Amino acid sequence: MQAASTIYIREDLKNKLQELKHHPKESYNDVIERLVSLSIDSEPLNDDAIRGLEEAISDIKHRRLHPEEEIMAEFGIQ
Repeated sequence: MQAASTIYIREDLKNKLQELKHHPKESYNDVIERLVSLSIDSEPLNDDAIRGLEEAISDIKHRRLHPEEEIMAEFGIQ
């Protein structure tokens, strides 16, 4: 059995954890474990994806943007 630890959790955070329980008897440990497992990306971004994001950020910074209506018209989306 693993050793247990006591941690300080603010009341508002405890309330949020309570709301995330799948059932009333689920432990806070299980809720936290579920949240941690969701936050870990098993497939990190590849170089092409990172370059694409960097280009998109640059476009936004330099205001190289197209209105949504223009893009939808270009692709025939109503």
